[in-house]
Amino acid sequence: MADQGDVRRIALSLPETVEADDTFAFSVRNGSDQKGFVWVWQERVEPKEPRVPQPEVVAIRVANAAERQMLLASDGEKFFTEPHYDGFPAVLVRLAPIDVDELEELIIDAWRAQAPRALVKAFDASGR
Repeated sequence: MADQGDVRRIALSLPETVEADDTFAFSVRNGSDQKGFVWVWQERVEPKEPRVPQPEVVAIRVANAAERQMLLASDGEKFFTEPHYDGFPAVLVRLAPIDVDELEELIIDAWRAQAPRALVKAFDASGR
């Protein structure tokens, strides 16, 4: 069972990761942009009203549509999506049913998808 503390610890252990000041979200600089790789799910609870953060669910970036589909098909208790994410390479992850090791693998893969190639290469060379 994982929680936001695990998400924060894992994300911030990755090189050049920063946490957003205004929401629970993590990114890595790639060129001149901050590229998000894990963030709290903002659910549309009421139509035409602002989305509401759901701390028990995070959105995690994936490498491509095939990986997204594989995760969604693998375990409906852990992974899901919503129309807002249609066509976007991310999956929604319920933290309660996922174990920390699996969460860590997903977050590292998400970071790899967003980080500059040279940074990923240096990370890989470090043996992590």
